[in-house]
Amino acid sequence: MEEKKLYIVMVGLPARGKSVIASRLKENLVKDGIRTQIFNNGDLRRKLTGKDTSYPEFYHPENKEGVDLREKIALINIRRAKEYLLRNGLVAILDATNVSFRRREIISNLLTDHPLLFIECINYNEEILEASIQQKIILPEFNHLENKTAFRSFKQRISYYDSIYSTIRKSEGNYIKLDSLNNRIIEEEIREEVPYYERIRDFLVTDSIRNLFLIRHGETFFNLENRIGGNSCLTERGVKQAKALARYFQKKKIPVIFTSKKQRTIQTAEPIKQLQKNCIIIPLEEFNEIDAGVCECMTYEEIRNKMPDAYFARKKDKFNYIYENGEGYVTMRERVDRGIKKAIYLSSNSENIMIIGHRAVNRMILSNFLYRRKEDVPYIFVPQDKFYHIVATQDEKLFHLEKYETEKPL
Repeated sequence: MEEKKLYIVMVGLPARGKSVIASRLKENLVKDGIRTQIFNNGDLRRKLTGKDTSYPEFYHPENKEGVDLREKIALINIRRAKEYLLRNGLVAILDATNVSFRRREIISNLLTDHPLLFIECINYNEEILEASIQQKIILPEFNHLENKTAFRSFKQRISYYDSIYSTIRKSEGNYIKLDSLNNRIIEEEIREEVPYYERIRDFLVTDSIRNLFLIRHGETFFNLENRIGGNSCLTERGVKQAKALARYFQKKKIPVIFTSKKQRTIQTAEPIKQLQKNCIIIPLEEFNEIDAGVCECMTYEEIRNKMPDAYFARKKDKFNYIYENGEGYVTMRERVDRGIKKAIYLSSNSENIMIIGHRAVNRMILSNFLYRRKEDVPYIFVPQDKFYHIVATQDEKLFHLEKYETEKPL
């Protein structure tokens, strides 16, 4: 029986997750025994040309030299993809922006021997875009530029691509338009049999987490006093816990640490960052601890004595109770889920994801993997001397509570 073959063509502006999706897609297909290869225009450009292509004007639509070189590279990869499928390859992925109708028309006209599927990655979240650019500009291509200059350069590059951007039309054949932040299909059009389509579609809408290390911040002065909320800093013991975590993860590659905007999580992350290479901390307000409203900075004993109605109402239904002028577990879900999506998106080219959060926030994150009844979520065990290691992919589920040594061995 003849094996079915397929071209996949990535589409979208820079920093929209195309290459990450292409890489993960290849990984999943290969696991199923489907021989797959990626043909990345950017990698080929950096390999073939000795020119400095970090400066934005190289990508100006009216820069003939730049246009000619990018067209030449595109044609080389189109030819290589075709040759790959002519041999024993089954899926060839063309990884480039391909934002113009003209470029996609050329691809369609040249690749007629097997079905073709466009995957357009769409994401207009400015906060995520800026964080994605920060990750892009640590590449060797930008080593000679200061951070701010490289950032402006990449933003200008995006604007040039945006000036020729034409979203996929129904007339172009098989396509999927993907919200690449939320793993949600916005629109799809399948006009013929597309090999491996169900597997591909399932992958696109599934969060894939290879290793998530979910950590609670170290001990704080508010912890010692049993106070809730606030912005307390770490105690001496909390600092020791942070340093112990840094030693524990020193041999693991942690490119990004996600924290809340509260100082206790950032203080826990700093020692870990110091023992890593090319690691950045990204504080997300979505991971801020539950807002206790009028009860912020109070102890539970003070709440019981001064606001007994609130104390016993919360005790009766902890999940659905909402603090006056604040929030509750029930109202946190949307923002915490949004934070998880951001963390996965920004870490999707890494083996490891690290989130340093708070007790209530981490309970909400854990509930996505533990599938607890909602009334049990506020009681999930979230210690300060252990962390959760989570793996959640299409093929594997792992959930493990691991302890780390808080005292430095002699």
